[in-house]
Amino acid sequence: MSNDSPAPVLPPIAKTNLLGMTRQQMEDYFVSIGEKKFRAQQVIKWIHQLGVDDFEQMTNVSKVLRQKLAEVAEIRAPEVIHREYSADGTRKWVLKVGEGSMVEAVLIPDGERKTLCVSSQVGCSLDCSFCSTGKQGFQRDLTTAEIIGQVWVANRSYFEDEPLMEKRERALTNVVMMGMGEPLLNFGNVVPALELMLDDFAYGLSKRRVTVSTSGVVPMLDKLGETIDVALAVSLHAPNDALRDELVPINRKYPLKDLLASCRRFLARFQGEEGGRRKITMEYVMLAGVNDTPAHARELARLLRETPSKINLIPFNPFPKSSYQRSSREDILAFQKILTEADYICTIRSTRGDDIDAACGQLVGKVQDRTRRAERWQSRQENDNNNNSREIFRSAS
Repeated sequence: MSNDSPAPVLPPIAKTNLLGMTRQQMEDYFVSIGEKKFRAQQVIKWIHQLGVDDFEQMTNVSKVLRQKLAEVAEIRAPEVIHREYSADGTRKWVLKVGEGSMVEAVLIPDGERKTLCVSSQVGCSLDCSFCSTGKQGFQRDLTTAEIIGQVWVANRSYFEDEPLMEKRERALTNVVMMGMGEPLLNFGNVVPALELMLDDFAYGLSKRRVTVSTSGVVPMLDKLGETIDVALAVSLHAPNDALRDELVPINRKYPLKDLLASCRRFLARFQGEEGGRRKITMEYVMLAGVNDTPAHARELARLLRETPSKINLIPFNPFPKSSYQRSSREDILAFQKILTEADYICTIRSTRGDDIDAACGQLVGKVQDRTRRAERWQSRQENDNNNNSREIFRSAS
């Protein structure tokens, strides 16, 4: 080979993304590159408390280490490709997570309380009949960096225009894993993200202010209780198996008896330290003429009698091509009254961010429907309507 031949072009060395590392993982990483463990605490604070993604700004880290980190590591959050701020203070971000995939995160302010709704998957495999996200199908799990990156983006949005300070007031007060996807089906990536939310060197949130919402994946719910202490919410939506089979199809695999037994096991792990006061939030979307009658309310009260619960009634948020309608205000209040008189704490969720499609059940946004589930679903709806029309015609004849 001639000495004048050009040298081969080597691919760039992949850098390690530090954003999704827990404190233990960060300590292990620094040891692996020949540094002291305590550097992990310094860097985690800069990333998560101060929203810094440039090693050069980490002024209490030596210049030599800053240069070293710039060569081998990075702090890379999901790319924000669209953001909207609602008139009511709600904020929504559309985040790019890989080629052609997007998720949404929504922040809802309520006085001093700022609650961020975080996604755990691109799409969802559970296909709950009233949820717009389920109609796009499942694409993939989010990585820990992509999950905690939503928290990083939202927290940073409150001080991104301020000069860098040694200490900033934490912007977020609550995080709920209630966005796109079923968190317990992405257990391995969700739990490290939860650890960062709770870590005093990262976001330092109270374990009662970090909530995992599940549709009822019973084996993973049991595993969650064995792994980490957070608040639990269950997407219930029906007071009996027949109706829940229709609304939340995973109920056919894990019926209400099994789900509620798992909920009680979850509570039993933590009741001693809290004097038996802890409850599970049961989420119940209000669908006109489907699950919102007084009979449903009384049945729900009986169903939950042995499971310490508080109930959150959620006005349905219609989305294109949905056959459901929101229950009337009068019906929701009547439903609440029955549950309150049965000694349950029962709240009605305020609908927020409607003007930017940020309300619960509307987190579909610009995400592509790769499985064509929405198209198939709409086709089934049209077939059902046609069959109903033919049946009515035959009856009339």
